[in-house]
Amino acid sequence: MHDGQLTVPEATVRALVDEQFPQWRGLAVRAVRSPGTVNAIFRLGDTLAARFPLVAGEYGAVRAALETEAAAGRELAGRTRFATPEPVALGEPGAGYPLPWSVQTWLAGVTATDADPGRSVPFARDLAEFITGVRAIGTGGRRFRGSGRGGELRGQDRWMRTCFERSEGLLDVPRLRALWSVMRELPRGPAPDVTSHQDLIPGNVLVSAAGTGARLAGVLDVGGLGPADPALDLVAGWHLLAGEPRRAFRAALNCGDQEWARGQAWAFAQAMGLVWYYRDTNRPMAELGRRTLDRIVAASARSGPG
Repeated sequence: MHDGQLTVPEATVRALVDEQFPQWRGLAVRAVRSPGTVNAIFRLGDTLAARFPLVAGEYGAVRAALETEAAAGRELAGRTRFATPEPVALGEPGAGYPLPWSVQTWLAGVTATDADPGRSVPFARDLAEFITGVRAIGTGGRRFRGSGRGGELRGQDRWMRTCFERSEGLLDVPRLRALWSVMRELPRGPAPDVTSHQDLIPGNVLVSAAGTGARLAGVLDVGGLGPADPALDLVAGWHLLAGEPRRAFRAALNCGDQEWARGQAWAFAQAMGLVWYYRDTNRPMAELGRRTLDRIVAASARSGPG
């Protein structure tokens, strides 16, 4: 999926665990099939998961990112009624693997990639409840920092130009450019940053049951937890929900038109990158991008953002 992507065999994981955490030598190591793009994931026994970064990087930067992820996991644990991974340990390079790695609690369940909850109103309300609970965690005066999603929409212009160029022949680029030309002008308003999960996509969401009876069981990949535009987590409405449940989601969060439109714009910016970047390497992610864009285009055609 990425230039210079690392390969992590089960034998390497076994060697690292046995050497660095001898208390877990008796636990089985099993690779986890996942559409995830950042980590190779392995189960350790029944209650733990080992996560190995796939993109090569400098030791200190990767270690700092894992420590930030662990701190986020501790901050979120128990703050909502939905399960989230909790940090257990950090591992060191070895056995041919060049980076630090992490161990978290394992959450049982099926991801929304495998069990689409998009037509479930109860799931939509659960999702809104999770976002509300995350927003209730104080930012401690922190503000969004960085150039990724969560600051100002215009800050995405350079990335969007790349996406439009790479999407020629894959998507209706003129129409999508026209939509972005409107979205990028959406005003932020006076609302301060709130704590956000920042990546509520199907692969990070666990569901129980299926179809119209689906419910939210847990949320994964909490390392991005931090302050951001209050509209950022509204991407979940477009990535995860069909029309009626999306309307229930919006109502449960009491979103005004401006905030809702910005959430749609953040979903659009994320989806534009998924189709071309993952078209040959991660089909579920590319399909997610197409589905989200289709939903946004359809909603805009009917009545503008909504």
